[in-house]
Amino acid sequence: MTETFHFEAGSAPLLISIPHLGSLIPEAQQPAMTELALRSGDTDWHLDRLYAFARSMGASFLWARYSRYVVDLNRPPNDESLYPGQAKTGLCPTHTFDGQPLYRDGREAIDVQERDARRDAYWRPYHAQLRAEIDRLRAAHGKVMLWEAHSIASVIPRLFDGKLPDLNIGTSAGASCAPAMEAAIRAQLEACQDYTWAINGRFKGGYITRHYGAPRQDVHAIQLEMCQSTYMEERHPYAWREDDAGRVTPVVERLVRAAFEGM
Repeated sequence: MTETFHFEAGSAPLLISIPHLGSLIPEAQQPAMTELALRSGDTDWHLDRLYAFARSMGASFLWARYSRYVVDLNRPPNDESLYPGQAKTGLCPTHTFDGQPLYRDGREAIDVQERDARRDAYWRPYHAQLRAEIDRLRAAHGKVMLWEAHSIASVIPRLFDGKLPDLNIGTSAGASCAPAMEAAIRAQLEACQDYTWAINGRFKGGYITRHYGAPRQDVHAIQLEMCQSTYMEERHPYAWREDDAGRVTPVVERLVRAAFEGM
């Protein structure tokens, strides 16, 4: 484990990345932030626990320790919008997903010097490790699957209408992985009666999926954005729900295994 991220090297050509698992806020940043911000509410809680099954597959793991309220590791380094025309959650956010201010002074932006410092301290190390592990696994196996693990509250009116599907697969409209892998996932979802789902719907894949997915170079990236209501309490203190998690985890495992076998 490093100061800013956790990394485990596996033996199989499979890397589980969880860039929004972190909930820590640097001490120097805390006095300026609201009480709500210090809860790190938009964290992708408990996904290290939910994806623990992938250790039996020989997967590598990489996840953040610091909150996306510090810097969002799944946004472009130049902070351009991933979904033009829709509400933006940027590289260094100033508001929660539902529009509440993160800073006591109500600031609308982080100054350039501070943004660059955070990008250098948190964003660049994560992406350097991500690239290094993708390259290591591809050199060892000839191919690699990057699975981007995410979760989100099921209802956020500022970002989307109504309730999200339970399971949202993103492959950058088919550009980030081999067609057979997306087809294998679709077959699993079509056979699943317990959860709603979408492929390349509201979530087509964030920066990591779009940037690193290169199927012609044998790097296949897939994002799963799942509703937190499928496995946890969506309100503070964001508790894990054992029964619900026990039902959805095997479904997620089947998706990962189907894509991996289709690679």
